[in-house]
Amino acid sequence: MEQWLARLKTAVRHALTVSLYPSRFVSLVLSVSMLAPGLAGAQAQSYPSRPIRMVVPTSPGGVTDTAARAVAPQLAEALGQPIVVDNRAGAGGILGTDTVAKAAPDGYTVLAVFDSFVSNPHVFRSAPYDVVQDFAPVSLMIRGPQLVVVHPTLAVKTFGDFLSLAKSRRAPLNYATAGAATSSRLSVELFKLTAGVDATLVHYKGGGPALNDLLGGHVEAMIASAGLVLPHVKTGRLTVLAVTTKGRSALVPGVPAVSEYFPQFEAQSWVGVLAPARTPREVVRRLNAEVIKVLAAPEQKERFTGLGYEIVGNTPEQFGAWIRSETAKWGKLIREQRITAE
Repeated sequence: MEQWLARLKTAVRHALTVSLYPSRFVSLVLSVSMLAPGLAGAQAQSYPSRPIRMVVPTSPGGVTDTAARAVAPQLAEALGQPIVVDNRAGAGGILGTDTVAKAAPDGYTVLAVFDSFVSNPHVFRSAPYDVVQDFAPVSLMIRGPQLVVVHPTLAVKTFGDFLSLAKSRRAPLNYATAGAATSSRLSVELFKLTAGVDATLVHYKGGGPALNDLLGGHVEAMIASAGLVLPHVKTGRLTVLAVTTKGRSALVPGVPAVSEYFPQFEAQSWVGVLAPARTPREVVRRLNAEVIKVLAAPEQKERFTGLGYEIVGNTPEQFGAWIRSETAKWGKLIREQRITAE
């Protein structure tokens, strides 16, 4: 490292004379270009040398926050530096996400995001970042199904009965959502379009208030992450009718997938880690390797399975492809159905 810095200082001294000796300009450019790979390699070898901030663009207690805090201690141990979880809630997650988009691309600020990361810029047209261009994917950490659940007073036991009721009732069923820009809302919108049914959406400020009203019978149905509603399915306070993944889920044995009725339907909840765009590839690779190792620990599998999620831990390239695919899918739905956060 010291050798590279010494050579950089020499190049800078040469720069001071470029205006007097233009012929040296070409050699200066060549010197700097030769220095760059070495400096990048040295940076990766010394990374990290100080604490890393993991921004969570939601309030404490949600799935993203839980996932970040679950991996932070072991990740800190592996990297040899503290991981500081920084909750930056606001504007549906846009505030914290933009903080990372504008952060220095040095690996010392990373972002943990929920699935609404890909849909927010389409719902909130004023979002000041691009989810593909402004971030470097590190890894998709966890992924899980959403469940179609209803209050027991609705008196349906199967998804087929639910569809028949939804199509025959004069008044549309009432669905709770965690908010106008959330995946629970978008999943209902996709279901409406795919199944050809109508629905009245009741938006809440978070999954907790939405769930409380569903448990109280004030709304009739909800499509939400398994981690949120599964405990109440197990106690009988909610009836689960279907899962939203392509196939059935071991979390709810015997429960069909919506895709068995409508093959094109799929919706999943997920949490991933990203860094600012232009973060050195070597740094992204180091973060990716350590995140995957942490997720492979048996206690992590037990923890996330209990929350209704499966561990993924894939490559930056695979996570990038996932983001592009999810962005295209939900962006198309939002545009065609003219969905807004109003």
